[in-house]
Amino acid sequence: MKFSKQTRNLTMDDIITEHAGSVLRVQFNRPTKRNAMTSAMYVALAGIFNKAASDESTRVVLWHGAGDSFCAGNDIEDFLKNPPGPGESPQAGLMHAFANFDKPVVVAVQGAAIGGGTTMLTHCDFIYAGESAKFQMPFINLAVVPEFGSSCSVPARIGHLRAAELILLGSPFDAGRAGELGLVTEVVSDKDVLVKAAETARKLAAKPAAALQASKRLMKRPFREQLKAAMKAENEEFSVQVRSEDAKEAFSAFLEKRKPDFTKSTKSPATA
Repeated sequence: MKFSKQTRNLTMDDIITEHAGSVLRVQFNRPTKRNAMTSAMYVALAGIFNKAASDESTRVVLWHGAGDSFCAGNDIEDFLKNPPGPGESPQAGLMHAFANFDKPVVVAVQGAAIGGGTTMLTHCDFIYAGESAKFQMPFINLAVVPEFGSSCSVPARIGHLRAAELILLGSPFDAGRAGELGLVTEVVSDKDVLVKAAETARKLAAKPAAALQASKRLMKRPFREQLKAAMKAENEEFSVQVRSEDAKEAFSAFLEKRKPDFTKSTKSPATA
């Protein structure tokens, strides 16, 4: 699939968008930071998806990351400057954009897909993982809770026991395990992952657009309100936990590159 330089648009330095016919390519562009997300990136990405939802020239979104990672989750230093609250936030804005997006989203994942880099994928329709892909939902390790509705969507997709393994232990898992669990469409070689995703995007773009969107809308209909409720509950809980003593210790340890010590905390943030 060839992308015309004439239609390339620098949404911001950290996210690049580009059209090839009716396929919108979205690329994270912070390779030196493993495409970690800043607040500005959440806002920009929500704007991209909201615009694409109403843009008749866009039928399919093709999404990938520059460099050797898809997305390493939040940029911790940026995140700690303005952690999300229970209401509207850059993260919540992107969650709403995903929940309301009825056009197909095809993703090529290479390297790290950590935290939001994994949970954002639960809103996508085709996920092609390169053999080097590494996934993780390490929220519990940072003394917070899952996001992007993953506390609902992941157990619904793979069952409670397997979801507990991924969410409550917070351990990393590779592309093969993601394939076994049904969290990715297919595992392909690293060199072919974007080619495979682009091929699927091209095939989808050739389908009748109205029927394609209606079909996705029907598939999402039984779960849409449940997912939105889960996002709201997660945001409220996240805003409490991220301000806890455990979270302060976890993030400090992360930045100081040491093991956190959670043995000193005795009270939950709700009762402290």
